Amino acid sequence: MKQSADKVSDALKGLGARPNLCQQQALFEIDVKGDWYYLNSPLPAKFARLFSSILHCIEGEHLLITPAERLKVAVADTPLIIVDYKQLDIEAESSRFALVCSQGNEFEVLGLNAFESAESGLLVSLPRGLKARLGRACFYRFAETYLLS
Repeated sequence: MKQSADKVSDALKGLGARPNLCQQQALFEIDVKGDWYYLNSPLPAKFARLFSSILHCIEGEHLLITPAERLKVAVADTPLIIVDYKQLDIEAESSRFALVCSQGNEFEVLGLNAFESAESGLLVSLPRGLKARLGRACFYRFAETYLLS
């Protein structure tokens, strides 16, 4: 019985360890439009959505992280494009915003200070160290609502 408990304990310790980087070269690429590629071939949308849910940005490097491994991802601009948003509270400055990215993943951010202006457009800080760019239609709606009024 003790041997079984030791095996379980060892397995649980392994889950908390930082997984190894599989290789130095990026196998995945995200272009400026937010389209995903694996070894230069387009990735189906359902896989792009799945992989975007485990995407992290650590010290400026984009990685897919699972309990067992880490893979580098080459990103042309921002890894995610926001295609829709909804203000969840009345006061814009401290409001929560629900965001939807082009893969269909949803995020929630707090306040207008989560948004920042950049050369490539309006960016928003997301969990896991990620940044997303507002898509064109979303950008114009956001600008009209919060920046021009």
